[in-house]
Amino acid sequence: MSDAERRSSELDQLVDRDREETAEWAESLDAVTREAGPHRAAYLLRRTLEHAGRTGLGLPPLLETEYVNTVPTAAEPGFPGDEEMERRITAWNRWNAAAMVTRGARFGVGGHIATFASAAWLYEIGFNHFFRGKASPEAPGSGDQLYVQGHASPGIYARAFLDGRLTEAQLDNFRQEAGGNGLPSYPHPRRLPWLWEFPTVSMGLGPLSAIYQARFNRYLTGRGIKDTSGSHVWAFLGDGEMDEPESTAALALAGREGLDNLTFVVNCNLQRLDGPVRANFKIVQELEAQFRAAGWHVVKTLWGSAWDELLALDTTGALVRRLREVPDAQFQTYATRDAGYLREHFFGADPALAELAGKLPDAKLTECFGTSRGGHEPRKVYAAYRAALEHRGAPTVILAQTVKGHTLGPGFASKNANHQMKKLTAGEFRDMRDLLGLPIPDRALDGELVPYGHPGPDSPEVRYLAERRAALGGPAPARRVHPVPALPEPAERGFAALEKGSGKQEMATTMAFVRLVKELMRDKETGRRWVPIVPDEARTFGMESLFPSAGIYSPKGQTYEPVDRDQLMYYKEASDGQILNEGITEAGAMADFIAAATSYATHGEPMIPFYIFYSMFGWQRTGDQFWQLADQLGRGFVVGATAGRTTLTGEGLQHADGHSHLIAATNPASLNYDPAFAYEIAVIVRDGLRRMYGPGQENVFYYLTVYNEPKVQPPMPEGVEEGILKGLYRFREGVPAVSPAGSPAGDDAPRIQLLASGTAIHWALDAQRLLADDWGVTADVWSATSWGELRRDALSCDAAQLRGEDRVPYVTRALRGAPGPVLAVSDWMRAVPDQIAPWVEQDWFSLGTDGFGLSDTREAARRHFGVDAGSVTVAALDRLARRGEVKRETVREAAERYGLA
Repeated sequence: MSDAERRSSELDQLVDRDREETAEWAESLDAVTREAGPHRAAYLLRRTLEHAGRTGLGLPPLLETEYVNTVPTAAEPGFPGDEEMERRITAWNRWNAAAMVTRGARFGVGGHIATFASAAWLYEIGFNHFFRGKASPEAPGSGDQLYVQGHASPGIYARAFLDGRLTEAQLDNFRQEAGGNGLPSYPHPRRLPWLWEFPTVSMGLGPLSAIYQARFNRYLTGRGIKDTSGSHVWAFLGDGEMDEPESTAALALAGREGLDNLTFVVNCNLQRLDGPVRANFKIVQELEAQFRAAGWHVVKTLWGSAWDELLALDTTGALVRRLREVPDAQFQTYATRDAGYLREHFFGADPALAELAGKLPDAKLTECFGTSRGGHEPRKVYAAYRAALEHRGAPTVILAQTVKGHTLGPGFASKNANHQMKKLTAGEFRDMRDLLGLPIPDRALDGELVPYGHPGPDSPEVRYLAERRAALGGPAPARRVHPVPALPEPAERGFAALEKGSGKQEMATTMAFVRLVKELMRDKETGRRWVPIVPDEARTFGMESLFPSAGIYSPKGQTYEPVDRDQLMYYKEASDGQILNEGITEAGAMADFIAAATSYATHGEPMIPFYIFYSMFGWQRTGDQFWQLADQLGRGFVVGATAGRTTLTGEGLQHADGHSHLIAATNPASLNYDPAFAYEIAVIVRDGLRRMYGPGQENVFYYLTVYNEPKVQPPMPEGVEEGILKGLYRFREGVPAVSPAGSPAGDDAPRIQLLASGTAIHWALDAQRLLADDWGVTADVWSATSWGELRRDALSCDAAQLRGEDRVPYVTRALRGAPGPVLAVSDWMRAVPDQIAPWVEQDWFSLGTDGFGLSDTREAARRHFGVDAGSVTVAALDRLARRGEVKRETVREAAERYGLA
């Protein structure tokens, strides 16, 4: 590269109106650098850029600032509370959190101590001054939404004990839930539904969900469902957790849409589970650049007040420069060393630093590096929170530096192993008591178990705590299911259209579902509560007709003229749009679904979300979020479209879904259906609306798989509703077969039962005809709408039998007396139908699409997997031959006739 190329700049493309003036600015900067040093020059440039931003010049912000607090001490707002009272409250919470985990350690149930110890003030300031409860007049019925860092849950339990919401007995049942009175390890709403609102473990799901929750709050306001402008979303995260891809996946969305109703609080204790988060780098600076680049407002709260004197003495910039260059792992070491080590290894790196350190006593140096962090001082935390709430137009991230294991003693603080340390010794508890100034006598610490501490229900601390929460609208965190009435049943028109069939017209079940929902969205009573969610595949699923009628949600509306404006189904965005079209992000769409599916509790507004996606990219790609949905007691419809391993042609290998029903069957809250016909969809959706939104309001969600294979949809036979919902009914009884010679076969003719789900019903019906016409075999065809529900019922019956009850599984009763063996076929791997095999009294065999998908025509793919009509026919004959009901050579003859030999 030439010198000219090295000196080139993108600014060379712009006209310089005054080259001489430009040169003078550059010369001035060079002069400052020579005379006052590079730090002074950099300082002037930063001041200039800061001034430019304040005057509205529109320059892009710096991605990284100095390693100092964003809010200077002189600019901190007055502290509105009783700081000493809050210190005592925090001390009790620290003690009880450590005591709870230590007492539980004797049972080997685990727990985490060090995380809350570092984050205690981050929570306490919020509880006392910021977090609105459900009764807050500014956010009635909603309050703020708190995403608590999972490993900090012992501290939240400790505070709930202090405010009277938990007892000592409950604390002693931490992580011991089998008896029914335990406390879950982490925030689990399904396990403790009056306290926790949001599950935040697995790590990474909390920050992703928090962003989409804040966005969904805006969606509710934009659509006129509920004014949520008074609600704020707070997400408490660990700096190590930010490595999870989900943690940062939606940062740009939050910045792009200006979600100033959202604050991330990242506890930067510089440690993850095994050691430093960024041993050779600086995680705070990295996160600052990442969030700023995504359009977030960044507030760094790094240093406590002890650092004010050091920073004031730094007239050369040497201290700030040294702070910026020291990697995190080395700073962690500084936090555990004496003043001599600090003077040699930190201050000794620069003569100016050595001179600065010489002005300070050893105690000041060890305080600064050992304990004085912004996240441990209430005034610093309060200033950061206030700066977050006062900022408009962008979400805020607070990067709060702390010491992991703070106040737990030298055996814990800043130690790499403290995440795995589950208990304190008696001596460590004594030291902790003295440090926190708690009135716990020595004799109380002589026993085998460390005691819990409580100042008393009428103590000043508890009264103060109660008064602060009352002023903010009640307890937090708290989950409330508002007494909302059941939603009225929608009009029958949409369901009736599917139940009467499609006549001679072919229609895919994907289109049948979309048509039904489109009709339900027109319902005067409940239509506005539907939330269609799709990850940038609406046209694939035939949903483009919803664009102009329902609109795609955008907080900015539509600021452009769409290229297809003159077409009937043009692309329409609107601030009150109903569709959430998330782009290519199944994780984002699933986070949308969770927010909508739990709105009945979060906001007292039941919404009916349906999330439609390529079935392959649902359970497999975002399976952890489906468990999060179940934990959060979500309700709604999840729709896996273009389902099956052979129905999605041309994609191949991992794009062909043959196993989502197997994964879905592992989730206890998921009701899984594989409907074959449009009328089955109508029955299932009606049942889902009744169970989730009717009088019972069950905390379940429905997974339906639908196919993009057009077929004539038959009218609904009479009396099949129960079988559709339970999972099995006889769709078409076998006609009396004739022998190959043409004479009636009679009652002794071979007979077989064909069970099929989804699009496989058509292969079974073709096989039914081939068996009758070509081989004199009578086959009954059954529609297995849900292998999973059949298994769920059977397992329930087995459990009842062990209790002495006489209950027979539905699948056993439905097939009882059906002659011949049972052959199951589906577009799924064989393990899906095999779920019910133990409860089928007849001989059982299944066909499926085990293995990788492949690109080809449907016909070729089905022949490859051995599930087409010819393959089903040969398999049926083979099962009958094994029973001696047809000749063995018949199987070989059939295989040759259908090209399988």
